[in-house]
Amino acid sequence: MVIAAEDANTIERFADAVWMERGLSANTLASYQSDLRHCARWLKMDAGGGLLQARRNQLLGYLAAGVDAGVRPRTSARRLSILRQFFQWALREQLLATDPTTRIEAPRLGRPLPKSLSETEVDALLDAPDIGTAEGLRDRAMLEVLYATGLRVSELVGLQPDQLSLSQGLVRVVGKGGKERLVPLGEEAVNWVGRFVSTARGELLGGQPCDALFPTRRGSGMTRQAFWYRIKKHALAAGIHQDLSPHTVRHAFATHLVNHGADLRVVQLLLGHSSLSTTQIYTHVARERLQALHAEHHPRG
Repeated sequence: MVIAAEDANTIERFADAVWMERGLSANTLASYQSDLRHCARWLKMDAGGGLLQARRNQLLGYLAAGVDAGVRPRTSARRLSILRQFFQWALREQLLATDPTTRIEAPRLGRPLPKSLSETEVDALLDAPDIGTAEGLRDRAMLEVLYATGLRVSELVGLQPDQLSLSQGLVRVVGKGGKERLVPLGEEAVNWVGRFVSTARGELLGGQPCDALFPTRRGSGMTRQAFWYRIKKHALAAGIHQDLSPHTVRHAFATHLVNHGADLRVVQLLLGHSSLSTTQIYTHVARERLQALHAEHHPRG
């Protein structure tokens, strides 16, 4: 169902406003707009009105319909959070007189531990690409950089050659909100990127110009979805049967750092987390690992 023109225009204005205020990434803005359009379609079908005419009981009905359809609590919480931001912005813009989300409680969420990989599984994943091919050497270099730096997948596929200094072993990352951070690459990643750049990158491009560090044969940068597919393919070849994503390798990077004694604030800086509370989940990961090791090896475990 197509949403009303008024809702479409208002959602667009809201997206422009939050981009100006907070410098959100294109992916985050697209997610905001998608959730708001989803709500607008439901309101139009259920009540015949739009977002700016929504009342508290209608929004409760929208969230409840999602729960009935099997939506997870975290998704419900995200939808409510975006609706709150939208209606607070609409209040400031004097598009409505009251905020209908004021007395709506967010669902209580547990704090799930991130899925990760053991160090043995990471080694198997890194060894999986066929480095005898240009694509395989590119994928090996990408996986080495991903595990060495903990980049978000959007940061990885968006890398450009001038963001890396192989001589200094550093990568300059432009993260969420346009914030920059310097992350060490490590010797292995430097070695594999150097091999790829000096040989396979030119073969993939075939003389075509391209700004992306890790291009495809089409002469363009790899998409997030394409790299997701590639990493799943290599995981299968490595005998890793869990549902693997680039974010799993990012979690492995952080988990292994903490397990080997890295300071949590250093991990926060490397990951590009704006708040330490986001990084603190890895203390729980490390605690679970210690408990498992104790249970396995202590005579009274």
